[in-house]
Amino acid sequence: MIRIVIAEDQEMLLAAMGSLLNLEDDMEVVGQASNGEEALFLTQRLKPDVCIMDIEMPEKSGLEAAEALKSSGCKIIILTTFARSGYFERALNADVRGYLLKDGPSEELACSIRSIMAGKRIYSPELMDDAHNGEVQKINIQERASAEINRQRTKFGTVRNYFSTIWDKMKLPAG
Repeated sequence: MIRIVIAEDQEMLLAAMGSLLNLEDDMEVVGQASNGEEALFLTQRLKPDVCIMDIEMPEKSGLEAAEALKSSGCKIIILTTFARSGYFERALNADVRGYLLKDGPSEELACSIRSIMAGKRIYSPELMDDAHNGEVQKINIQERASAEINRQRTKFGTVRNYFSTIWDKMKLPAG
């Protein structure tokens, strides 16, 4: 079971990500934080395998938290809505394993988590600085292909989980 902490300052997005990842058979969201300080506390206390963080949060940014957690053994994934100059360099220096756009499909996030747990690094090309784009692009193409294969394998299981959840909610009380 992949244990996950999520840090996101938008409550609705935090709850939605947590619910979607908990539907995966091999994932469990063990903690949710609304800022970078809480993310640090929960990650140090709960020792998750992965911490998914928004890049811009109150009290401590996702990058600042990632820098503080660099040697913790927890794999860090940063989510953001847009690229900012210098952020990719900081993410690389903080040993961030995933640097992804928030607007991707939820199954892509689940597949990325699995690939990162398998030792891969996944960086959205749209977020890379031009200076690093070429060197990381080669690695990313292979990892994205691997993530796509994993996504196709788990797509059926994910759909089955969604239907199962919906079916359970629709059942009439026995009587």
